[in-house]
Amino acid sequence: MKVAHQRIGPDAPPFIIAEMSGNHNESLDRALEIVDAAAKAGAHALKLQTYTADTITLDIDEGEFFIDDEQSLWKGCSLHDLYERASTPWEWHVPIMERARELGMICFSTPFDETAVDFLEELDVPAYKIASFENVHLPLIRKVAATGKPMIISTGMATLAEIDEAVRTAREAGCRDLVLLKCTSTYPATPENSNVVTIPHMRELFGCEVGLSDHTMGIGAAVAAVAHGATVIEKHFTTRRADGGVDSTFSLEPEELHALVVETERAWQSLGNVAYGPSDAEKKSLIFRRSLYIAQDLKAGDVLTRENLRCVRPGLGLAPKYYEVLLGKRVIRDVVRGTPMSWDFVVGKR
Repeated sequence: MKVAHQRIGPDAPPFIIAEMSGNHNESLDRALEIVDAAAKAGAHALKLQTYTADTITLDIDEGEFFIDDEQSLWKGCSLHDLYERASTPWEWHVPIMERARELGMICFSTPFDETAVDFLEELDVPAYKIASFENVHLPLIRKVAATGKPMIISTGMATLAEIDEAVRTAREAGCRDLVLLKCTSTYPATPENSNVVTIPHMRELFGCEVGLSDHTMGIGAAVAAVAHGATVIEKHFTTRRADGGVDSTFSLEPEELHALVVETERAWQSLGNVAYGPSDAEKKSLIFRRSLYIAQDLKAGDVLTRENLRCVRPGLGLAPKYYEVLLGKRVIRDVVRGTPMSWDFVVGKR
């Protein structure tokens, strides 16, 4: 499958998505700096989030609408205030997308309600992402799928039945190009909770491309995911974690994003095929294997011993597995030190 000009699949390098989220810190200039930095680091795509605080929650600052979890990055915020700070103003979408295109980078978004889909269709985005928290929002999935554009669905928190329901809904509504992302919806996530071995299982069950939406620190989990067949990697991205922001704690900085691009491509290149024996690239190294060599000058009739027959490099003599067979045999002609051992030198060949 393709998103815009970029191929996604086992025959292409991993598709790397830099997620801006709310790391713009309510500044369009900073948002554009993030675009520039993501492109320079080598990301294939930049992803936005399209919503308003009023379309995602209610303006209530108590009860379940207020975050009082001591472990949360957002403790002390109401949901409405958090989403108001984190949202990307809709009027910013055009300049951000234009900057991304100028830099050769794909730009698309996650809509969080049907009005966001209508808005993004006006901008002719090349693909859509469904966030983990929306993977049970079947009306939204149906609306996005009806556009006929590629869909990427994060599977954080979803049971197998819920993933199946989301996939069926998307396909029945017209989605032909689908990617599922293994995701752990904790912020940050830990490698221990990432379970990337789910990726090949998910691919087998649902018959689509599978990747990783990764909230862990660093790039180790993402590289491991590619080794297990992930073809898409999504990571939150910022120019500097020290600048703060709603998602900065678990976001990559430019050097880390560049390392992600490089190392996931190396991991993909290393997969290859099931292969045994020397590859074409290895054949010139065969000479440096050990083999049997004459280690002392010998006269015809001399007996081969551990002193005059040695297992050394290079590899032009008989294989070491014949060492015990050759010991005690007599040479039938003179042989000088440094000659690779041959069956032609001995009495009583194999």
